[in-house]
Amino acid sequence: MSAHTRDEAPVIVACPDGPLLVRGHIDLTTPDGEPIEQRRRTVALCRCGVSSIKPFCDGTHKAVHFRTEPVETAQHRTDE
Repeated sequence: MSAHTRDEAPVIVACPDGPLLVRGHIDLTTPDGEPIEQRRRTVALCRCGVSSIKPFCDGTHKAVHFRTEPVETAQHRTDE
């Protein structure tokens, strides 16, 4: 990954009822602080907590019917 790419802010997209898609470089670590190599420019991070390859998404959210709040509801709560 080039130094220029590492300096750019990552873009995070919350997929409805699915993972967080992170485009760009981020520093990932295990709970013990060990670095996790980011092998791709875009990674999908688990939000359901059930993935067998955490912190990455393995698609299990579909099998467990993971659901997120609609964006409008989440935004409304921050305005209160």
